[in-house]
Amino acid sequence: MIFTLKNTFTEIGSATLFAKQFFKEVFIPPYEAKEFLKQCYVIGYKSLPLVAITGFIMGLVLTLQSRPTLVKFGAESWLPGMVALSLIREIAPVITALICAGKISSGIGAELGSMKVTEQIDAMEVSAINPYNYLVVTRILACTIMVPILVIFADAIGIIGGYVGINIHGDVNFYRYLTQILQSLEFLDLIPATIKTFFFGFFIGMIGCFKGFNASNGTESVGKAANSAVVTASLTIFILDMVAVQITDLFF
Repeated sequence: MIFTLKNTFTEIGSATLFAKQFFKEVFIPPYEAKEFLKQCYVIGYKSLPLVAITGFIMGLVLTLQSRPTLVKFGAESWLPGMVALSLIREIAPVITALICAGKISSGIGAELGSMKVTEQIDAMEVSAINPYNYLVVTRILACTIMVPILVIFADAIGIIGGYVGINIHGDVNFYRYLTQILQSLEFLDLIPATIKTFFFGFFIGMIGCFKGFNASNGTESVGKAANSAVVTASLTIFILDMVAVQITDLFF
């Protein structure tokens, strides 16, 4: 057990130094704009279908599951606002971040791990190319920017899913449905939910890059890097969400 704890703290220290190097390298040219845009396309655009399907199902299922309880208390009119608040504040950010941890973090870990095993990263260093700047900085920045955008997209699709769910057992005009949502939402509901998604995106990208960049020799380590990236990123998301909820409770 002591050996396991020692390895854990050693890895946390290595990850901290890895993140410190990111904040140092991100301001040092050359800026790999082309690679950054490519990663935004891969991370963001190619994740839209999965996020859209998940967001729609979240809104639909949440509405269908919540409606019977609200009907018992004669509070069915609160359903649009409750669904929107639940999605925007908690469900959509966490579920979308977990999807990105499974899809993006594992992909980055496997990609960089295979490059490490096949010595492509060493070849880049020999060719006077900064592999950290080219491979790591671009991916972390892309994750930090695209994950919040994906969460906002999931919020919108989830609200549409909620509208479909309400109309399964009733007939509600979309304008009235949207009006009820806007009346129940406040600007402060959006700020904490949006801010924490930037941290989700940063840690998803950073953990995936760290696991892949530090993969040991052998093809077996590629799979381990991808698997470890998913598990660590998912756990980190839950921890960050818990901290964000506590901070929000204190200040908002």
